[in-house]
Amino acid sequence: MKRIPLTSSNLAAVGYDPKSKTLEVEFKNGTIYQYDHVPVDVYAELMTAESHGSYFSKNVKNGGFAFRRIH
Repeated sequence: MKRIPLTSSNLAAVGYDPKSKTLEVEFKNGTIYQYDHVPVDVYAELMTAESHGSYFSKNVKNGGFAFRRIH
């Protein structure tokens, strides 16, 4: 999945597959997680958030989405 680089202290890049609603997050430490069934509006808001890390933490990490570490 193609990821878009972010300016963030914790997040390196984010990708999204609208067909599967999978959000892929690469962290600065090199780990990559995929989050399932993430609505496109959550992805869009993450990408336009003033603080990508804060939005991610509140709305994705603590949003109840199933996830898995892929790297």
